[in-house]
Amino acid sequence: MLSEVKIIGGINKQVTPTGAQGKWIDCDNVRFRYGYPEKIGGWEQTTSSTLVGVGRDMHIWSDLTGKRYIAIGTNKGLFLYHDGAFYDISPLDTNITSCTLTTTNNSATVTVNKAAHGLEVGDLFLFSSVTLPGGSTGFVSADFTQNTFEVITRTSDTFTVTAGKVESGSGFSAGGSVTLSPYFKVGDAVQVTGYGFGSGLYGGTNPSITSTTLNGALLDDANGTGGSGTTITLTSVSGFSSSGGTLKVGEELITYTGVAGSTVTGITRGASGSTRSAHSDGAVVQEASNFTGWGDASPTGEVTLEPGNWSLDNFGQILVATVKNNKTFQWNPSSASALSTRATVITNAPIQSVMTVVSDRDRHLIHLGTETTVGTSSQDKMFIRFSDQENFEDYTPTSVNTAGTFRIDSGTKIVGAVNAGSYILILTDTSAYTMQFVGPPFTFAIRQVGANCGLISQHGIVAVNGVVYWMGQAGGFYLYDGTVKKLDCSVEDFVFTTQDTDDLGINFDASDVVYAGYNSLFSEINWFYPKAGSTQIDRVVSLNYAEALWTIGSLPRTAYYDKTIYDNPYATEYNLTGVPNFPIIQGVTNVNGATTLYAHEKGNNQVNSDGSQSAIVGSIESGDFEMESGGTVRGEFFMKISRFIPDFRALAGNAKVTINLKDFPSDTEVSSSLGPFTISSSTQKVDTRARARAVSLKIENTTTNENWRYGTFKADVQPDGRR
Repeated sequence: MLSEVKIIGGINKQVTPTGAQGKWIDCDNVRFRYGYPEKIGGWEQTTSSTLVGVGRDMHIWSDLTGKRYIAIGTNKGLFLYHDGAFYDISPLDTNITSCTLTTTNNSATVTVNKAAHGLEVGDLFLFSSVTLPGGSTGFVSADFTQNTFEVITRTSDTFTVTAGKVESGSGFSAGGSVTLSPYFKVGDAVQVTGYGFGSGLYGGTNPSITSTTLNGALLDDANGTGGSGTTITLTSVSGFSSSGGTLKVGEELITYTGVAGSTVTGITRGASGSTRSAHSDGAVVQEASNFTGWGDASPTGEVTLEPGNWSLDNFGQILVATVKNNKTFQWNPSSASALSTRATVITNAPIQSVMTVVSDRDRHLIHLGTETTVGTSSQDKMFIRFSDQENFEDYTPTSVNTAGTFRIDSGTKIVGAVNAGSYILILTDTSAYTMQFVGPPFTFAIRQVGANCGLISQHGIVAVNGVVYWMGQAGGFYLYDGTVKKLDCSVEDFVFTTQDTDDLGINFDASDVVYAGYNSLFSEINWFYPKAGSTQIDRVVSLNYAEALWTIGSLPRTAYYDKTIYDNPYATEYNLTGVPNFPIIQGVTNVNGATTLYAHEKGNNQVNSDGSQSAIVGSIESGDFEMESGGTVRGEFFMKISRFIPDFRALAGNAKVTINLKDFPSDTEVSSSLGPFTISSSTQKVDTRARARAVSLKIENTTTNENWRYGTFKADVQPDGRR
């Protein structure tokens, strides 16, 4: 007898496989349309170039002449994609002057000498001006000038780089005269959460931190001193307690009992639950004993070092780019040399803001979590400041302009915001506010519209047709359509709760990297997130908001932007061990990783820059379904499946169908002995010879140029006894 098994759309992981009768329970690279599953579209690498660092935000816009640009902010810089190529528009920091160079014969290592230079390993910079010493060295100024270099090693007063060739002369020591232009620091590639001082309600403060540097490397061992036992030698011990205290080196806390000369004695590594690690010669050391208040190490989770991040938007044709908790820059495409011009600081703008948003309808630039006094270290992460209308360089409120300020008070910090057209939704770590233009004399009205609905990350929010969707800080998904609502989510436990080693929920200690992307082609919102144990994005949970259906997957995208002025959405992927090739960096290591830009929903495969193609494996698995006959209890009878009728649409290449069998809910599934079954467009029926109390389906493709949409499972099913 031919029977039809109806499986409703969407993935449900809130129940057991047996409890999920008539439901899909797992998938990867699959979406639902009209209630039926299909493999997602492919993607193409836009260029063979890969960017340095991890892409944290993306923005697409066009200038007044119709030229299209994609801005990508990584933790190392700011870049443009235009007309098939990347351009480096990364802002530069204050020049470091009066440096000298040291070289050695037959070595490409160049040492830059500059006291208190402030650079760290992995930092990028330009040699903006180079005068070499006299003599035959094999180097010329062009080997350095305007080339991008990476700091390979460092001490407090020196650092090394790798030149593009080796020293061919006798070398020189502390010679020449060099000026450096460092790339503006964005931040780390990862979020770090752990122990520390001066954070949280009772963490204490130290208004006059005493710091010095290590005089010699610290190894990652119990003594940690490279053979010197229980002592650590510092460059200076001035301000360090002679009777003992606590040192902070990187994220490690080290206690000591005394001071002898320039050495602290009686050390204990990894104090207060911090992690022991190696530290290079010249690493910064802070005296962490003199904190006021409670003065104890904050518990784990209290101290968070946020990853480097950007907020990108356009003010007319001008790109506005804000480094999280730092300065705001602009880049104007109107000049003839724009593509060779770097972004510059917006004059008179705040220099510390969590993020910025452009209010398009009324033409204000809004700084969120910013300074109470512009240009000072007065950042208040609940403070809002907006520019004069049509003028993002004027922030001083007067009777003849519309600049102004607000402070909201529900929560501890503004996490993110999004322009929803008629309003801006602002989310703190606990609450939701709307900000709406009302005109003079108040300019904007701000009201609280939700509580206990805080945002998980700066980019974990997206606006769709005036409705805002976001991932909650403590779990769950929300929307605002005039009222804050918590969304029913059939994969909520899977996303937010780690249940076992094979079922890992989100890593909340790395949740600042969560990114929400809107795909209007398929009415989808994708939240890309890191699973437990990961510091970078490696999973996605997706909502088809038109059908209220959820899916999950392993697609690792660090930033995502809808098709808008392009025909396709664009997204970035990060490879931690990848070696970037843009910009060209002398002596580059893989410490920074590399970001690839993809155009999505193109074809069926991943198309690489060299034209090669990789398969995108789409798969979906159902819950168990059981036989019911003559009013008997489901599962009482064995069922015998002699054949099934394939029901595919838009089948390109082949698809595989696996019929999994088990007799009891706790049994391990085994596949039908004749399967998996390869299905082509010409397959009319498939003989199975499967027998079990409970059956589940898995549908997948495995090779290139394959695509499928699945319909209904129809099979010849008969009862086959109770044993």
